[in-house]
Amino acid sequence: MNAFEKMRVLVAEKLAPEGVEKLKAHFEVDAYDRIDRNELLERIGEYDALIVRSGTKVDEEVISKAARLKMIGRAGIGVDNIDVEAATKKGILVANAPESNIVSAAEHTIAVMLALARNIPAACASLSRGEWERSKYQGVELNGKTLGIIGLGRIGTLVAERASAFGMKVIAYDPFVATAKAKRLGVELKSSIDELLSESDFITLHVPKSEETHHMIGKEQFEKMKRGVRIINVARGGVIDEKALLQAIENGIVAGAALDVFECEPPGESPLCQMPQVVATPHLGASTREAQYKAGIAIAEQVIAGLKGEFVSGAVNITMPHREIVEALQPFLPLAEKLGKLLNRLVEGAVDEIELEFMGEISKSDTSLLTVAFIKGFLEAISTEPVTYVNARVIAEERGINIKESKSKQSRDFLNIIRATASDETRRISAGATLLGKNQELFVDVLDYEIEISPSRYMCFVVYDDKPGMIGKVGTILGENNINIESLQVGRAKITGNAAMGLSLDKPIPVEIINKLGSEEGIRDVKMIAL
Repeated sequence: MNAFEKMRVLVAEKLAPEGVEKLKAHFEVDAYDRIDRNELLERIGEYDALIVRSGTKVDEEVISKAARLKMIGRAGIGVDNIDVEAATKKGILVANAPESNIVSAAEHTIAVMLALARNIPAACASLSRGEWERSKYQGVELNGKTLGIIGLGRIGTLVAERASAFGMKVIAYDPFVATAKAKRLGVELKSSIDELLSESDFITLHVPKSEETHHMIGKEQFEKMKRGVRIINVARGGVIDEKALLQAIENGIVAGAALDVFECEPPGESPLCQMPQVVATPHLGASTREAQYKAGIAIAEQVIAGLKGEFVSGAVNITMPHREIVEALQPFLPLAEKLGKLLNRLVEGAVDEIELEFMGEISKSDTSLLTVAFIKGFLEAISTEPVTYVNARVIAEERGINIKESKSKQSRDFLNIIRATASDETRRISAGATLLGKNQELFVDVLDYEIEISPSRYMCFVVYDDKPGMIGKVGTILGENNINIESLQVGRAKITGNAAMGLSLDKPIPVEIINKLGSEEGIRDVKMIAL
């Protein structure tokens, strides 16, 4: 028996038999249809790898008891049920199968859209009751209708292609997709979500679950829609305010909805599931034989590679194959990710190109790893799938973002600087980052202002006319609204003569206060950022 055969793998939920057989060819495997949590906690210390689906919660408690665990595999696209941070701290590799269910999810979107348009579930239920009410269940055609897609990632793209085949006009809102990509798909890209809402006969969402997308469709958005619109959500529960949707259906604004995901799952006795205007399915987007087969095979291959120390294409946390590169660049990896997140929030929209300039001592190393870390940070908040060190470049390319890199041995005021500039035909937005010593992180030259400020959970950047009283004005408004400023740095512009301040805050600034700040005389721009 070789060393690999002595390794043990726990399959905690039902996996495609072909995947289990693949694992058994290399390791000792215990496979469950669904392991009890108490048994998981009791036995996890015996295993080198754990494979789960969405039903097993791999939290800090489980990870703390995983004395031998080297890898966690998620047979599917998301890792919401895995504490990736706790796993990373313990040196456990986490991987998923991100492409296993995108076709199934797109097809399910089309399936429930057709069922919704033709009232199929309600008509079927009526017939099963012995009724024959053809006129009651008159539907609508997809041909000639406008489909609005919110989120034009991989799944949204597949939906667009399929909807076009039905003769639908396809429009989309995704502020992080380049216009050129939309044109190639024959999709009309809208500049605002309100524009999409007002023009669409059908609306489907394909966005990640995040603070920014929570209840992104609510009472205010429903009021901007066409009367008789139909809504589809096969993405994530919580992106639609379900109470507001219920009210919109009752008021006749929304003719019907197709829901595969819910804010609380299972939804219990949700009134939405009782309505004849609603097509409801129990989170079936990935539930096809093909998707389960692909997920089982893919995650088995990931785990085999991971336990053998080989390349893991679906890794979602940091694993670096070359020790010397890791040692040289590891202190800059989290900094590059934070810079990516910062620039993403400063941009607030699609860009055609991002240029990364590495200046100083780090320019002597292979900085491609830092580029990937930056892209990962930039894309994480806007991608419908987990962004990893492996797929970050691919996702950027799919979104039509050209990544350029340059190096310079000179770094002006610091030993090392990473400078990032995002641009399109009309604007250029930039920011930089550096390390002081081994671990003191700084954002520098934010928006081309001479600001030096440490990253924090909540930050705000205010651009204003360089005249007396402006700092006090901002501080007073925040103070009146019980928002504490942890630190504040001020810098002048290198070109325009305006000034800007960077603020670290205890909590985010509400939208109404941001609007109030922006309306003050002399204030040019306000950007609230949650890293």
